[in-house]
Parts: sequence; structure tokens; C-alpha cells
Amino acid sequence: MTETTQQTLERVGLIPVLRAKNATQAHAVVEAMIAGGVTVVEVTMTVPGAVDLLKELKEEYGSKLLLGSGTVTTAEQCQATIDAGAEFVVSPSLHPEVIATTKANHKISCPGALTPTEAITAWNAGADYVKIFPCSAVGGAAYLKSLLAPFPHLKLIPTGGVTLETAESFLRAGARALGVGSDLVNLAAVDAGHPETITETAKAYLKIIAEARTK
Repeated sequence: MTETTQQTLERVGLIPVLRAKNATQAHAVVEAMIAGGVTVVEVTMTVPGAVDLLKELKEEYGSKLLLGSGTVTTAEQCQATIDAGAEFVVSPSLHPEVIATTKANHKISCPGALTPTEAITAWNAGADYVKIFPCSAVGGAAYLKSLLAPFPHLKLIPTGGVTLETAESFLRAGARALGVGSDLVNLAAVDAGHPETITETAKAYLKIIAEARTK
């Protein structure tokens, strides 16, 4: 039986946020992450030609890679990325029309929120997960735990400040998955001809996630 998008997201436990400068760099990063066992990637709308990149990655990897779109702030962007192959849609902020469009396409919605009011508003609008961003700026794992106290049913994905050092604390605080940026999506390593740095970091994250789940 094939996994649902949500099952894959939670099993992998990582959503690498890809903010590449061009398609060549993006392909190299994705290849290095897959080599490390990470089979999920979020392509942000800040990448030049993001929609085309999604199409390329979909054609290249098919079902081996769970594709999402990020920094999506309009219904039009949302539909374009879903048409290009995105199975989940992430925003840094709360846009009800993006949630509605995502759900109308039977895809997974992950809007951004920070305050308790925003988080519950996003959930009530139909979000499958709520991205807590920028999480580290307001207390990191301790803040996530505080949010879950009154809202234990929320499925939260902290983003912003997630590193190999903080990953375990976020998972212990109740994170369903981790949104990871430059700590894993190391563009400088690719530019320097060392994609193996990303592969090793990917393996290290997966090890931390596996260990945190057995404790």
C-alpha cells in the first residue's frame, strides 16, 4: 500500500527548504539529499523559475521524491505549483485562499503562523499542518511546547533555526516534522564542489530523528 503524503512527511520527518539560485544548483542539492536518504523537498517561489523546476524534478524523480512548494502566498501560485507536481504547499504566513486552493486539489496544506491565534486560525481554515515560523526567534522548542499545551491536536512543523543541534529538542517538544533551511540545504557546499557535505548532513538529521523517536 502506498504511503499518503502525510505519512511520508512524518516518516521522513524533514522538509528541506530549497532556495537555490538556479536550476543547476537545485538539481545538485536534491541529488545530494536523496543520496543521504531524504526524499522530501520544498521548492520555494523565490527560486528563479520555481514552477519549471518543480516540473523538472517531478519528471526526473517521479514517486521517489515528495515535492512541495514553498513561500506560496496567492491562490494563483498555489495552483501553478500543484499543476507542476507539488503534493504539499507551504507558506510563511497565513493565506486562507491558498489553504482553500490546496484542499480543493486534495493536496496537503501547511500555512505559516506564529502566535496562538494565527496557529488555531490556520488549523480551523483547513490546514493539515501549521508551520511555526520563525520559530527560533521566539524561543524555539520551548515555544513549540507552549503552543501545544492548549492545542495538543495541532500538527506543528517548526521552521527557522532548526539545526543538527536543535533538532532533537524540537522533536521532543512535539514537532511532527522539521523545516530545515541552510543547515541542510548548503548551497555553498554545492558551489564548492562538495555535495557530499549535504549527503552527510542529511544522514545525520535522519539519525537524530530516528533516535529521538525511540526515546
